[in-house]
Amino acid sequence: MGRVLAIANQKGGVGKTTTAINLAASIAAAEVSVLLIDIDPQANATSGIGTSIGDDVKTIYEVLIENEDIENIIVKSSLPYMDVVPSHINLVGTEVELIDVPERERVMKKALMNVKHKYDYIIIDCPPSLGLITLNSLTASDAVLIPVQAEYYALEGLGQLLNTISIVRKHLNPSLEIEGVLITMYDSRLRLSNQVADEVKNYFKDKVFSTFIRRNVKISEAPSHGKPVILYDAQSIGSKDYMDLAHELFTRNGITHFADQASLV
Repeated sequence: MGRVLAIANQKGGVGKTTTAINLAASIAAAEVSVLLIDIDPQANATSGIGTSIGDDVKTIYEVLIENEDIENIIVKSSLPYMDVVPSHINLVGTEVELIDVPERERVMKKALMNVKHKYDYIIIDCPPSLGLITLNSLTASDAVLIPVQAEYYALEGLGQLLNTISIVRKHLNPSLEIEGVLITMYDSRLRLSNQVADEVKNYFKDKVFSTFIRRNVKISEAPSHGKPVILYDAQSIGSKDYMDLAHELFTRNGITHFADQASLV
């Protein structure tokens, strides 16, 4: 049964979609099966992975609103072990359209029931908000991964996210865990980056991943080419960091059947 991870932080610009794309790609590169679900109306994960959406292509919108079987929405990616559920700008009105739907917070959970057994991981890229779409993702997930940028105001708003997670645990998904907190945009040369990292560690303790995602121009360039960084530049720092994150995740989850990193770059 696949482990469902929501990548969430209502604060924008923290590397949420970048992490969803590159963590999923790194999991796939290690020959561990993964489904990347883009549930953000901006559809940046969809375009960033190189998935083109025409007018006749169904997306996660049809799953949430029209009860389309999610298996009919899944598309192949350029990586053999990775599939994608694309998003579309139509999703922007979903919160209103779901208001009168019975058990509206559990629509995603029900949709995933038929595909969870087909993947080792399901990664959900949430929108930068704590609305009904994110609630659906958290209700459907086993755990949430929280990216936090190593910059000023890094912890701003995280209290609200943690409160939302607590509410979801109480009313919708008692087993929801915090998979970990990921430091992104880290630059060891900057005192501020180190101060923020220390502050995050003091707050979240052992929940902070040992792997930090360092600032790297290749990570920034890759989406414009419709590729995860591991396909854009396998030798880059960004590629190494996300592979390290994937391997750390495997270790935390007790997965041992992954390909050796040295054979992938």
